[in-house]
Amino acid sequence: MEYEFIHDSLTGSATARFSMEHEIMGPWLEVEIGKNTTKLLELIKVIDNLKERQTKDVVVNGVEYTLIFSEDSVSIISNANFEQIEHNLENVEIEQGLNTDFDSSAECGIEDFKELLVKWSNFIK
Repeated sequence: MEYEFIHDSLTGSATARFSMEHEIMGPWLEVEIGKNTTKLLELIKVIDNLKERQTKDVVVNGVEYTLIFSEDSVSIISNANFEQIEHNLENVEIEQGLNTDFDSSAECGIEDFKELLVKWSNFIK
């Protein structure tokens, strides 16, 4: 997963740019996390709980995006797409055939995601 963080010198805002297959992660970081270190710590805690097997799959609903954590991966889905997938969950064939755009969903390993969160936390400080 390739990405870079950028500070806008005029507005002071932090932005994130990702490679095409993980493109949605930039807007997710900017919209759902921003400079909120409490949210970052909560997500790191979710990952730690999954790794310690204190919990199984976890869904975190945000304003514009939903995170789906499993034992070894994290998916980010725009809420518009998440509602469509949720609607089709009972029909496995439809779910497997569902093709989402790069800008509406992405998946990565849970360790890579945790590393991303730590790097974003360091960047926004």
